[in-house]
Amino acid sequence: MNKIKVVLADDHPIVLAGVKEIVESDGFYDVVSVAQTSGELMNAINEHSPDIVITDFYMPGDEHYGDGMRLISYLVRHYPQVRFLVLTMLNNRSILSSLYDCGVSGVLQKSINLDEINVALRTIARGEIYKGNFTLEPDSVKASTSLVSERIASLSIKEAEVLRLFLAGERIKNIATNLQRSAKTVSTQKTSVMRKLCVNSDQELFAFCQEHRVV
Repeated sequence: MNKIKVVLADDHPIVLAGVKEIVESDGFYDVVSVAQTSGELMNAINEHSPDIVITDFYMPGDEHYGDGMRLISYLVRHYPQVRFLVLTMLNNRSILSSLYDCGVSGVLQKSINLDEINVALRTIARGEIYKGNFTLEPDSVKASTSLVSERIASLSIKEAEVLRLFLAGERIKNIATNLQRSAKTVSTQKTSVMRKLCVNSDQELFAFCQEHRVV
């Protein structure tokens, strides 16, 4: 029986080694390639035509492929024949729901026991969607849309101005100059934006705003 071909992608060699060992211990899977950047991942998919790709959500990328939601969206659109299992440290419900909306076959948080990877793989190999690692509310995709709208609406006009310029690539110092505010004030307003949108990093903020077409 032909083994299921798997490509692994993560920028941490230790994670790659651990995941590879777990995956191949099952006996049904063959890890045909590993990648540490988004470019290497594309090359691996094109060269090996894997059945399943296990990839970290945040991969060091380039301007073409990007990382986070931009990368995952690109992968799903351009490789519809491949099933994608995403590894992440995120626990932001909106972003996790968005990954499923995007078309991935499963999401695993890195805090779980690595043995759960093979549970997810068996589910995905059957053509099913794996959701065993965290709980989404019933109809969470529809519910999250309303929740996202409420979060965005909670931003003040001044916070929205800061967010708009930040998403345009401006640094805090430049935003402060443009809006005639102190850098401390702008930084505080940006922190408030992140709190209201329930994101924990600049990467999450960009991913959230891109996915939900904010500003």
